[in-house]
Amino acid sequence: MTLYVPQEFSARTRGGRDVLLKFEAAEFAGRLAATRRRMRERGLDALIVFAQESHYWLTSYDTAGYVFFQAGLVLADDGSDTVLLTRTPDLRQANVASLYEEVRVWLNSEDANPANDLRAIMAEKGLAGKKVGVEYATYGLTGANARIVDTALDGFCATEDASDIVRTGRLVKSAAELQHVRMAGKLADAAVRAAIDVTKPGIPDTVLSGAALTSMLAGGGDIPSGGPLVNSGPRALYGRGIGGPRLIEEQDQILLELAGSHCRYHVVIEHTLVTGKPDPRQLSMLSVAKEALDRIKDAARAGAALGTLDDIHRKVLDNAGFAKARYAACGYALGCTFKPTWMEVPPMIYSGNPLIITPGMVFFVHIMIPDAETGLTAGVGQTFAITESGAPEVFSDLPVELYCC
Repeated sequence: MTLYVPQEFSARTRGGRDVLLKFEAAEFAGRLAATRRRMRERGLDALIVFAQESHYWLTSYDTAGYVFFQAGLVLADDGSDTVLLTRTPDLRQANVASLYEEVRVWLNSEDANPANDLRAIMAEKGLAGKKVGVEYATYGLTGANARIVDTALDGFCATEDASDIVRTGRLVKSAAELQHVRMAGKLADAAVRAAIDVTKPGIPDTVLSGAALTSMLAGGGDIPSGGPLVNSGPRALYGRGIGGPRLIEEQDQILLELAGSHCRYHVVIEHTLVTGKPDPRQLSMLSVAKEALDRIKDAARAGAALGTLDDIHRKVLDNAGFAKARYAACGYALGCTFKPTWMEVPPMIYSGNPLIITPGMVFFVHIMIPDAETGLTAGVGQTFAITESGAPEVFSDLPVELYCC
């Protein structure tokens, strides 16, 4: 088995702490500088970071602590200190595995209000009366916590939604990031092969999930931020995974969608499996889905509008008679993400999306045909990166076909 164990990089913060990072310190310095430039262009004096992806991308800080109140404070001035406000269980990894210059802790108590602690830090940094951006569009900021933040900052400073500031930077991957994406693709392929190898009638479909996850972890990957989606029988028409195993039958179908994850960077692939004799109608459906996927990859060139990819999806499936079965979008961006999802959205790939495709962007395109009339499904999907010129770089070597197990 090939191992894809990631390297860690030693560095030292400006304050003198020795830390271990997921990328070279210079990479993080470039990300922070670009983020601050975008902040200044928007007239922001500071940004409050709540998205765990943003913590990770800016400072290498990796934790599940975002399920509680956790905020990073980034001032727009180059050379200013970044500050993290978190809980005690996250203190050690923040100190030894992140570039946050200052780490503050708020303590649980019956009357605890960490938003007030955040405001006090902001007062220290001279942000009273200033313009501050807030990352609202994230799982790292619940509605309840957003309310206490708004209440604490009301009258203290001007705030606006700045959820796009760091996310814009994350959208275009650096050369170092693309190395992790490539490794994630290798892990995803190995996981799909492992799932196919164990597929047979009479077993719970959860056995496929177990084989896929075991393969990824044994190969040096992470638990992915979502899935895997392994839906068999009538469930193969579902667009989401569902709890509870189902026994695979002698004549059956399985929709398999999973992500390989390497240092939190994800590559998603999707395939359709069958046991027994393949239904000719399903083979035809798979051919339509593959045609749509191939034509989208042919059109995925730098300078094109993202929505044009979904135009192709719609045209191919509608012309084949699947207008009622197809989805309203055919994919989304991928990157470094944390639970509950591997999707790095926005952007989604839907008709009319004006985003101009840029080299370094990474997208997952999936073509789903859940035909409720026949009870058959066909789903295929691949992840690719936009290149400087020519065809996109596809991060899967597996053939796009109906897999007979």
